[in-house]
Amino acid sequence: MPTLILLLAVLFSSTSFAADTLLRLETRADVQVPFFYMKRDKATATVILLPGGAGGFGQLVDGKPSGQNFLVRSRDYFADAGLNVAVMGRASDKSDLDYADRIAPEHMEDIKKLVDYLRKDSGLPIWLIGTSRGTVSATAAAIAFGNENLAGIVLTSSVVSPKKIGAVPKQDIAAIRIPVFVLHNEKDACKICAPYEVPAIIDGLKNAPMKKRIMVSGGENPTGDPCEAMHYHGFIGMEKTAVELITGWIKNPTP
Repeated sequence: MPTLILLLAVLFSSTSFAADTLLRLETRADVQVPFFYMKRDKATATVILLPGGAGGFGQLVDGKPSGQNFLVRSRDYFADAGLNVAVMGRASDKSDLDYADRIAPEHMEDIKKLVDYLRKDSGLPIWLIGTSRGTVSATAAAIAFGNENLAGIVLTSSVVSPKKIGAVPKQDIAAIRIPVFVLHNEKDACKICAPYEVPAIIDGLKNAPMKKRIMVSGGENPTGDPCEAMHYHGFIGMEKTAVELITGWIKNPTP
């Protein structure tokens, strides 16, 4: 049985963990996965946020993750929408979550153990939300165990280039039989996440009971690498709008 270790004792009581707490879950022998848990009263679902890049969420600053990944910096918007939020970090035996790592059995086991823990803890439906490389993880998990254990997945700024291992359209997405929401910025200039290749995801989801693709064109003041979080790839300047689209669909999936 996975072991849960409290790292940050924030207003801890004998009956429950307070909201916004950093925990570690033992998912494999001598391997722990950190996650920042934001549990909310009267939540309607629990979302697991899967950051892109190397898979981390940054150091804690004033008790909160400092990473600038779109999902990490937007976590409060998900919680404000009435959802429990778990920001998943990188397993302790990894220094990076590259493309091959994100479709590996070990990573699938890590995600599955976290899903199992959160289902037991909250009793609520579990959604995976990935961004950039996190979409590789979310897609692989949906195929591996999602039909039995997930309410659905959300893919933002998806990896679609056929040159990348685990690119979403290259995976066996016809095996996915849960709702899938795809959100992408038309201004995304990251070559491995080219907007014109995104329709291939919807085309490949032949057995998803509900699927939706929304292309947005907002955002402002992009800086740095077009494949990084502070560019259109990371929904810069429109984080709240992007999260509202995601959470609205989670609560009421429509084609």
